[in-house]
Amino acid sequence: EVQLVESGGGLVQAGGSLRLSCAASGFTFDGYFIAWFRQFPGKGREGVSCISGSGGRTYYADSVKGRFTISSDSAKNTVYLQMDSLKPEDSAVYYCALTEASTLPVWRRFLWTSYKYWGQGTQVTVSS
Repeated sequence: EVQLVESGGGLVQAGGSLRLSCAASGFTFDGYFIAWFRQFPGKGREGVSCISGSGGRTYYADSVKGRFTISSDSAKNTVYLQMDSLKPEDSAVYYCALTEASTLPVWRRFLWTSYKYWGQGTQVTVSS
């Protein structure tokens, strides 16, 4: 059974940093993508960043480019999202998600329906 467990959310002041972790288990895909999404109250899920399992290619939404960094530790089966220069508008529930795929076209990388497996989410709140 595939499981994704996020951690690292919390309350931080604007300009501060947080590092989210996504511990993945129960899968043996040769190719996969792990993504971070966020969901604002009353809104749909917005893709933030994703990383490919093979090659470690990384992709970012324009809204976080230059502030967020995605990385992975294959030994720990964990993906991280380092979030710097946080803004109040970054406040949301952050989810990690996984899909089996060796490649994903640009238009699918941040489409939530591209991902089959999801974590439970972790709240990030940035105070002004």
